[in-house]
Amino acid sequence: MTPRQRNTDAQQPRGLVILGATGSIGSSTLDVVARHPRRYRPHALTAHTSAQRLLELCERHRPAHAVLSGSAPDAGLRRRFADAGCELRFGPAALEELAAHADCDAVMAAIVGAAGLPATLAAARAGKRVLLANKEALVMAGPLFMRAARDARAVLLPIDSEHNAVFQCMPQDGAGAGVRRIQLTASGGPFRATAVERLADVTPDQACAHPNWVMGRKISVDSATMMNKGLEVIEAHWLFGLPAERIGVLIHPQSVVHSLVEYLDGSVIAQLSNPDMRVPIAHALGFPERIESGARTLDLGAIGHLSFEAPDAARFPCLGLAYGALRAGGTAPAILNAANEIAVEAFLAGRLRFTGIAPVIEDTVARVAPAAADSLEHVMDADARARRAAAACVARLMGRAA
Repeated sequence: MTPRQRNTDAQQPRGLVILGATGSIGSSTLDVVARHPRRYRPHALTAHTSAQRLLELCERHRPAHAVLSGSAPDAGLRRRFADAGCELRFGPAALEELAAHADCDAVMAAIVGAAGLPATLAAARAGKRVLLANKEALVMAGPLFMRAARDARAVLLPIDSEHNAVFQCMPQDGAGAGVRRIQLTASGGPFRATAVERLADVTPDQACAHPNWVMGRKISVDSATMMNKGLEVIEAHWLFGLPAERIGVLIHPQSVVHSLVEYLDGSVIAQLSNPDMRVPIAHALGFPERIESGARTLDLGAIGHLSFEAPDAARFPCLGLAYGALRAGGTAPAILNAANEIAVEAFLAGRLRFTGIAPVIEDTVARVAPAAADSLEHVMDADARARRAAAACVARLMGRAA
């Protein structure tokens, strides 16, 4: 399987399912799609519980189907969506059904966290064109997911700005010949220059105030801890077939250079653009062609300078924990991800200090033994065990604080 397979049917608009349509990636995707109505048509839009927002999107974009995966069936809501010409379904099983639906050509996998894995895997197993914004699909179930994609000849196109940048800079045959290593860039988040001793007192609102990107609260906290970059290292391992020691991370505060690929001859190729998720989304939607994204043109003269620095391991311990999970293999990355989700949730709820996130993850990884990630059941079992262990750790830390 190679993501550089060419689509030969340019006559009919592709049916697009957007998993997580009410989030920032979903909104950006719909913005790009609206600019190219002959290329894609929204077939289904989904949300967790944001019924009113989803209804507004359905009224505007007129998909055939919608899903509220976290809501119980509601006849009144069904009627309101039907008035917009849309069939409303409920529950997580509906996500998987629509991701594999015969009228669906492509799936934008943009549900944050482990909740997005089953539907994203269903799309891969159905041989769809998978626009992968849900990094947890590869973090949690890399071997399983890549095998399913290969067997079904699914086309994988990365949406994370870093992986999309690497994809653009890799050899055109997709084989990675001559590549020495890749470097993923990171902004460093809102606390890159904050004194380490002050981090214990930062608030959720401060952690979610990303200097460059507009993102959801969970991923914003992951950016502040650099766990987001750690998860991206694991994702890059599966997407590009490189070991941990050939995947580096550079802090780049301007968020203009999105990643770099270094070749054996000493050449380094980088992809640059303004920090706007419509750029990688448009690249994936149009691939192998280039299409208009709506993003501003990059003006390097106005930016003036680009700077880079190595990440500080003491300031960003989550990055090292992610590298450790990648090297451990099996379900270790799924355990890492689950522990992080529980810790971030506790921090956002005011039950855990910002500096408690990494200790919760480290404690959970040490307590929950990894196994082979050879089935969805094994992965989800590891996820569940890690969530229980992480929740217990949060409770212990809260008890000490009291």
